[in-house]
Amino acid sequence: MTKYTTISGDMWDMIAYKKYGTEKVFPKIIEANPQYCSVVVFPAGVVLTLPEIDTTELADLPPWSTES
Repeated sequence: MTKYTTISGDMWDMIAYKKYGTEKVFPKIIEANPQYCSVVVFPAGVVLTLPEIDTTELADLPPWSTES
């Protein structure tokens, strides 16, 4: 797990996109930081724990391109 320090205006989905390349994993970041689950827009300086997430399974490929 790594750490991320928020900048003013950060939101869960924005953080997920910046750090993992997809906003789809933001629920996993919330799970790793339950003390901030009610925060929508972060102030600067909040240190969040970022879990290790395999994003290769989340590629935005159309279904026909992954079928054999």
